[in-house]
Amino acid sequence: MPKPTILKQGERYTFSQYFEMPYAPEDILAELGCTLVRSRLNLPQVAEVSAEYGFLKHYLERNLTFVNPISEISRREILIAPTLMEVCAATDASLKIEYSVNVNDWLRGNLDYYITSPNSLLVVEAKQADLAKGFTQLAVELIALDQWVKSSPVDEQILYGAVTTGDIWRLGTFDRKARQLSEDRSLYRVPEDLETLLKILVAILRSHPDSSASP
Repeated sequence: MPKPTILKQGERYTFSQYFEMPYAPEDILAELGCTLVRSRLNLPQVAEVSAEYGFLKHYLERNLTFVNPISEISRREILIAPTLMEVCAATDASLKIEYSVNVNDWLRGNLDYYITSPNSLLVVEAKQADLAKGFTQLAVELIALDQWVKSSPVDEQILYGAVTTGDIWRLGTFDRKARQLSEDRSLYRVPEDLETLLKILVAILRSHPDSSASP
């Protein structure tokens, strides 16, 4: 007997709806023609961060002194947005917030944060501070982004993304040719691991389009 399908023909799904689905990520992604692996990724890093790093770390630590980031809006304002603005400043990149994408009925909705310069970085805020479900949403958004942006020999072959609660970050990649999502086993805590996180995010955006991360 064939396995029942999760995604129904004729139905429309937004990115946020994938977060709510009670199915295994592997099963959801399989219906989108992709596979999922979990491993420790060999992500690029720049040698050092900008001189503004110290200010940002102090700023985030101060924010956490006065605000307990238990709500999604507080995590966005006092942790995620300041971190991404520093990344944009270091790479001269443009940050798109709530960026609308409509590929088809199964791949549509708003990307929380989308940075391009010249590579791209997609960042999803983990709703309800649930990194596991948040990564499923990130994976689906990376699949959509693959079809949304141009694909040519000079374009990125690896798309990068991150899911975050603000104080915890997990990264992932999408191999466009192999149709494979890779979920990094490592977690980066902010502000404790801020320097390493910034080195990775800046390197991703500065990398040559042909560069890639490998498990």
